Amino acid sequence: MAVPRRNNLVLESVRRLLRMGATANLLNLLQKQHPADLAQVFAELKERDCHAVFNVLVERNGKLAVEALSEYGPEKGSLLLADRPAEEIARLVQEIPSDDAAALIDHLPEELSAVVLELIRPEPGGGPSELLDYEEQTAGRLMNPNVFALSEDLTAGEAITAIQNGRDVEMVFYLYVVDERRHLVGVTSLRRLILVSPDTPLKRIMTSDVYSARVDTDQEEVARRVASYNLLAIPVVDPENKLVGVITVDDVIDILKDEATEDVFRLAGVSTFDGVLSGPFESLKRRMPWLLVNLLTAFGAAWVVSRFEATITQVVALSFLMPVVAGMGGNAATQTLAVIVRGIALGELTWSNARQALMKEALVGLGNGIALGLVATFGAWALTGDWALGAILGLAMIMNMFIAATAGTLIPLGLRAAKVDPALASSVFITTLTDVFGFLAFLGLATLFLGFLHTAP
Repeated sequence: MAVPRRNNLVLESVRRLLRMGATANLLNLLQKQHPADLAQVFAELKERDCHAVFNVLVERNGKLAVEALSEYGPEKGSLLLADRPAEEIARLVQEIPSDDAAALIDHLPEELSAVVLELIRPEPGGGPSELLDYEEQTAGRLMNPNVFALSEDLTAGEAITAIQNGRDVEMVFYLYVVDERRHLVGVTSLRRLILVSPDTPLKRIMTSDVYSARVDTDQEEVARRVASYNLLAIPVVDPENKLVGVITVDDVIDILKDEATEDVFRLAGVSTFDGVLSGPFESLKRRMPWLLVNLLTAFGAAWVVSRFEATITQVVALSFLMPVVAGMGGNAATQTLAVIVRGIALGELTWSNARQALMKEALVGLGNGIALGLVATFGAWALTGDWALGAILGLAMIMNMFIAATAGTLIPLGLRAAKVDPALASSVFITTLTDVFGFLAFLGLATLFLGFLHTAP
């Protein structure tokens, strides 16, 4: 997404003021920006300049500085905090909601993180240290424990008074109703509250059917529920159904963005933390492992080709037509893989409809194979003048496209059953399978019908 023109002007002004050493003017400019705009400025600056800008801002407006870090992202934001004293970090992170503070602290160096957690004062309902006790990527880790709740014994008038007197609570999209032991028993809206008589009990106007998430619910499932039921927030309960926090729609947007980024990167065998401005050495370390795996599996395809050396020697045209079969199979498999992995991530593909999805993708693969195989047949015939070779190429493509579509469905499902992220490992298996089977089908058919082909003298 392009950077807005206003942000470009701010960025250039920040760079110019840094070069001039005009600290007072720079601070004045920074304090007029929204935290999200400051995060964009941090992202565009070189590492040294980014630290310099943050240092200027944090000395005079710590709250704005740490809010900008929260928007910048916990991985990169924690790097700007890591060289500061633990006491200062503890003071700064208490300026932002507990869930954002927990994310930043979690990405600090382990020893520094432990010291910061010890220094943070306890908060009502739980603070960053309590959130970090929950597993990563769960509702408990993401929730804001400072949730506004009303007793079921209150009247509408008393509830309005409680809202007016409330302080330091997460945005009140919904009013959650609890019993005397803080069990979540219902929900109502602000609109409904102000439209009824002040002496109306909350029990009469609340909805007892509440969509909620448990503290151990995976963040993807939380995002699905919010999207499916068009919620602005979702309450989080413990195993005893006691209200312990809330996750709002802004957090869900971050979840969806992070999960989508993670899946796209993993399909390509790239670490989620590998950004466009990451250091070359860091990117090298993150990308090489999967490329090494691909290299090792590529030798499997090379071994298959070596078994048909005699055939290739007699029909040289096979050598330059082989990549067509493998390449088209790989492309078809990638298309199927993208659809299936997305279906799994969004909960659209389940075990109950897996057979239907498999049949559909197999038919698509077969249809593509027949259509493209006919084109390949005439293309190879026009290129080599050998109609038999063209027919063999077309038949091999039909077989490989069918296999690619079938494997592109079954492999992610199999990995999911084995509790392995389908987005992480599917592409490696798919690439190997389509290469090996494509070469095997093409060269095997060529060997079988060698007598019909134009061979070298």
